[in-house]
This record gives sequence, C-alpha cells and structure tokens, in this order.
Amino acid sequence: MEKLETRGGPRPRVAARRFPLLAGALLGLVAGLWGALGLLGLDVPMPRTSFAREHGALMALGFLGTLISLERAVALGRPWGYAAPALAGLGAVTTALGLTLPGKLLLTAAGGWLIAIYIAVLGRRTGRDLAIQLSGAVAWYAGALLWLSGRPVGEIVPWLAAFLVLTIAGERLELARVAFLGRRASDGLLVAAALVGAGAAASTGWPDAGWRLTGLGMAALAGWLAVHDVARRTVRGTGLPRYAAACLLAGYAWLAVAGTIWLAAGRPASGGLNDAALHAVFLGFVMSMVFGHAPVILPAVLRVRLPYHPVLYAPLVLLHASLVVRVAGDLGGSGALRTTGGVLGEVSLLLFGGCAVAASRLLRREPS
Repeated sequence: MEKLETRGGPRPRVAARRFPLLAGALLGLVAGLWGALGLLGLDVPMPRTSFAREHGALMALGFLGTLISLERAVALGRPWGYAAPALAGLGAVTTALGLTLPGKLLLTAAGGWLIAIYIAVLGRRTGRDLAIQLSGAVAWYAGALLWLSGRPVGEIVPWLAAFLVLTIAGERLELARVAFLGRRASDGLLVAAALVGAGAAASTGWPDAGWRLTGLGMAALAGWLAVHDVARRTVRGTGLPRYAAACLLAGYAWLAVAGTIWLAAGRPASGGLNDAALHAVFLGFVMSMVFGHAPVILPAVLRVRLPYHPVLYAPLVLLHASLVVRVAGDLGGSGALRTTGGVLGEVSLLLFGGCAVAASRLLRREPS
C-alpha cells in the first residue's frame, strides 16, 4: 500500500490519477451554476446559451452523475469501471460547450456503463440495496435516452429525480442493513422505491399521473428514511456523526416537500410550484446528501482528507436557509425572494468547498 509519512502518522498517497475525472464534473457544476444565474433573471454574461438551457442536465448528470459513477468505479476496483465517470465528465464538458448531441451521447453512454458496473458488483454479492441502486442507474440511462430522442430536460425530470433518489436510498438501505434492520422493515423502502421508478416510467406517456406517482414514492421514501435511518440515533452524538445526521434529516424533510408538491399538483406548470419542487429535491435533498457524505467519500475516492470541523455547519445552514427563502418566493410569487434564495443557494455550494479547505487546514494546525 502506498503511504506517505506525515507528522500525524502514515497517510495514503493522493490518488492524483483520479483528479482528471473530476474536471468534467467541476466544469459541469460551474456551467450549471452560471446558467442558473441567468434563469434567475440576473443580467450576467452568458458565454454559452447551453449553460442555462441545459442547466438541469449539467447538474444532475454532468456533475452528480460523474461523482456517483466515480465512487462506484472505485468500489468496483476494476480499470474498465472508470469509463463511466470519464464518459460522464466528458459529456458535461461537451454539453457545456454547446455541442448538445455529442454531449447527450456521452452522458447516455455513461449511464449504460454505470449499469454494467452494478451488474459486475451483483456478481460478487446480491441484496436489495444493490437492486435499488441499479434501478437508479437504469433511470439515468432511460431518461438520457429520452433526452437523446428529443425530449426536453423538463419532461425527463422524474427520471433524473429517480436516478438520484434511488441511488441515495439504496446506499442508505445498505447502511441500515449493516445496522441489522429487519427484512420486513426494508419492505417499506422497497415499495417506496418501486413507486418512484414506476412514476418515472409512467411520466413518459401519462405525465400528470406519472409525476403524482413519483411524488407519492418520494414522500413515502422520506417517511421511511426519517423513521428507520440510523441518522435518528447518530444525530444525538457528536462530531462527524452528528453533522452527517443533520445533513441527512434536513434532506429527508426537503424530499418530503418535493414529493408532496408533485403528489398534489401532478406535473406543475412552469412557475412557482415547479421551481419549489425541483429545488427541494435536487438542492435540498441531493446536495444535503453530498454535504453529509463528502467527509467519508472524498478520502475513499481521492485519498484526500476532509476532516470534520464545526465550520462545515456554515454552508449547511446557509443552504437550507436559502431554500426556505427561495420556496417562500416561489409560493408567494415574489421574484425578489426567489432570486435572493437562488443566489444564496449557489453561495452555499461554493462556501462548502471553501469550508472544506479551511477544515483541513485548521485540523492540520492542531497538535497531534
């Protein structure tokens, strides 16, 4: 094993060869956030119209898709698995540059490659958690195929939501299984996940019914996770376990909000309800999961230390406060609140990166 001797003891060598795979993800994030400023109505220079037009795909598939597939490739431990994050990252770059068709092809191929990774993992072990994560990869691939066929991003939103929600749900079920969760209790999560997947499939032909069914599944999933997730116990602890639990529980609340809106409204028309639900699930739920898992995932994937420090609460609080402001603006018809909340939400994501660096440096200065 490659080691570096440090004052605090041996430390794994940074996996520098994996950093280029993140370049596309980071560019997708920057382009997506830049495009979001334009969608908020701010007068900002837009190098490419694709920044705003493909905002959703850049964030869900380009940024998050690359991160998820990279983590899965590392877990698989086979060189061919890294084709998935490479395709996703290159797809993000290509889409951001305005080369929409090649970008769609690359992002679709990345989803198919992720399916292959899960099938390979299933050859080692089986389990409900892996089946749910595999269904999330299938949702990515199916949604990307629809996008490739000419469907606008707004019509494949249930598929994008299913990809991220089912992937996260499967990972949480894996931890719950390790915590000796009974098979009967896991039946509830399996049913909720099936509703999410069925809703995404139905949305292709029957949009209103499909969005409602997806919303029902998301709300049921949020309820199951709030009751059975180990975060209910670890939030009473200290340090990293408490911080991660706070991220998770706050995310489940936003998942319930998004699910309730879709269940009640069906496919919302473009406007306040639609914006509120989209950002509740993709920002409130998904990014909370990213914040909470980053201190564990980054050391495993990149061998880069991201130690816990209370400063990490700053972007977390700002993220959820900005969402409250944005959703209030969406539901109340206040453009000023919506814009303010949107800008603060972007600041929270950038602040998280800054606080992560600060946490690492602060811990390095402390005595061993």
